[in-house]
Amino acid sequence: MKKNNLISKDILPITSKDRVISGFGFFNIWVGMAVIIATFQIGANGIDSMSVWEVAGAIFIANIVIAIIASLTADIGVEHGLSFSAYLRAPFGTMGVHIPSISKGIVASIWFGIQTYLGATAINYIFHDITGFDSWFLWYVIFAAVQIIQASLGIKAVDRFAVIAAPSIILISIWIFFQISGIAADNGTNILTYEGTSNNTTWLLVMATNMGFWSALAVDIPNITRYLKAPKNERNWFKRNKNNIIPHLTALPTVQTFMGVIGAVSFLATGNWNPIEVVQEISTGWIMVVILLMVVLAQWSTNSAANLIPASLTFVNAGAKINLSYSTGIILAGIIGTLFQPWAILDQLSIFLGYYGAVLSSLAGIMICDYYIIRKRRLNVIDLYDTEGQYKFYKGINWAGMISWVFAGGLAIYFLEYMYIVGFPTGMITYYILTKFWYFKKHPQKEIESNYSDEFLGTTVGRDWYISIDELPLKDAEITGIKEAQ
Repeated sequence: MKKNNLISKDILPITSKDRVISGFGFFNIWVGMAVIIATFQIGANGIDSMSVWEVAGAIFIANIVIAIIASLTADIGVEHGLSFSAYLRAPFGTMGVHIPSISKGIVASIWFGIQTYLGATAINYIFHDITGFDSWFLWYVIFAAVQIIQASLGIKAVDRFAVIAAPSIILISIWIFFQISGIAADNGTNILTYEGTSNNTTWLLVMATNMGFWSALAVDIPNITRYLKAPKNERNWFKRNKNNIIPHLTALPTVQTFMGVIGAVSFLATGNWNPIEVVQEISTGWIMVVILLMVVLAQWSTNSAANLIPASLTFVNAGAKINLSYSTGIILAGIIGTLFQPWAILDQLSIFLGYYGAVLSSLAGIMICDYYIIRKRRLNVIDLYDTEGQYKFYKGINWAGMISWVFAGGLAIYFLEYMYIVGFPTGMITYYILTKFWYFKKHPQKEIESNYSDEFLGTTVGRDWYISIDELPLKDAEITGIKEAQ
């Protein structure tokens, strides 16, 4: 008996009874994810060349675009209950999937390290001020361990934590904004009328950089949305995805824009893009505790949903053959994120955002083309878990997806400053041409050949996908089939 290396309990499709997150819960999760200390730096990057209003506009429009893209890819989780890596077997093949999937997992791990480092330095600052003890790395290890343990408890723990974190983060962020604005006013700067005079950056560049900032979550958001509650037998895309699209279009653009503005005003007032450090220097007593709470909640809430869970699932997908568990994947993400020395990457954040944004922008274009244009949201989900199924392609690789990804990603890197604007459409167009006129003629896809039969839909027709799994090693033939959700 041969172990099926495509099956692991943590990457099987989520059924309707396990969809536990409401639209409000997803909104809270997004608020927690959108408040990142690194976002302050993005907002500060453009303030010497434009007004606060222009910086805010660039960030807002960038995040509206990303929210729309993420809402589209999120339907993969809503409709079929699939994780990012399990779905990616369709455009890349059962073996080819590991290259883009693990690449995304490593990016998420690095972000975990960056977020944990920022949180640890803030904690260390406060404890050093109070006790004289100084060791940011010790706080890094402790903070990382706490986050890993909480994320290991699963999506319900993330949902419950977000209920507490989201309103706290919003209130404290508003307080910080008024503190920073007061400093700017004391220095004689009117943030409402300020106009930058340098030519260091452009409005379009600020927008493109912000799109790269969220390129990771725009592709792997199905890891979260597969847990979203969704009405069965609802054929209207907007009604079926209301718990997906409303949080995306409200929480991400508004919160992210507000964080960027705070960073811009902080840099304008003090020359320091990090308002946390600025406020710490003028605060004492209980105010320091409030700042600590902001830092911890912001980094923690982001890391759980945006970094640890997605990274873990990519590693679980790659390690299905050895039964790599979800918890082990989370620990692995923490180790990898630390080994990449995030404290060094933070000094080159714009370059880091550019390169991984370029690679993931092309991936987003390929996913949307494959899911909506080529397959029209139909998927032969059973074959995603079959080593000899249609997604085996040629030796496990869908070369149309691989070539498109390399070409579009490379082109986006070449035009690095505007990576997302280049990579996304190029990936989409290249994948469409290669599949439509070449690869899928050699490797027919059942959902396409069926003239897009409803047999390959999920939530839209009230269907849950069930893949049988046994404690014993599985034969490929033991993959059962489809059961209708009653």
